[in-house]
Amino acid sequence: MGKADMDAIQSRIEAGEKAEKESMLKKRKKELKKKTDGFFKDLKKFITKGNVIDLAVAVVIGTAFNAIVNGLVKFIINPCIALLTGDISMDGIKTVLKEEVLDEAGEVVTAEISILWGEWIQTILNFLIIALSIFVAVRIITRAQKRLNARELAAKAAEEAKKKEEEKAKAEAAALVQREKEEALARFYENVEKQTALLEKIAEKQA
Repeated sequence: MGKADMDAIQSRIEAGEKAEKESMLKKRKKELKKKTDGFFKDLKKFITKGNVIDLAVAVVIGTAFNAIVNGLVKFIINPCIALLTGDISMDGIKTVLKEEVLDEAGEVVTAEISILWGEWIQTILNFLIIALSIFVAVRIITRAQKRLNARELAAKAAEEAKKKEEEKAKAEAAALVQREKEEALARFYENVEKQTALLEKIAEKQA
């Protein structure tokens, strides 16, 4: 075997190895693409699920409603309380356990330690308002759902009653047709008997 043959065999081996590497690379790319497509497909299913969308809408509405309630307490209820208590807002209602310490420059060296009764009451008011609002909303939705269910049940009952009436009418019509057939058949046999008796009398006279 000459050098040319050895070079040809070596080039074939290198070509085979290169083709095998390219094949493995393509296979890995396909597997990676399949995994990526599966991930994004599952993500799309997860995002487009009704429960997830409803939850996102509920979170957004809840955040906005919380801001409304905080504004109601801060901008409407607090000024009314301040008017009744002599310019003492709810935020200012507190019990000081330790006064703050100031230096000669008037800067705070030690912060004040106090029980913030006003902010706690404000938090309770926020909770009560939110709870009341949710209760009213749920009550309205429940009543509307009950009315809708009652209408659906009434419509279903009316439809079933209509079907029963139709079935009853069909049964009565079928019974009437059957009775008419039986009466017609009875009349036919009666006529046959009369004609037979008549023919017998005619045959007796001729005899």
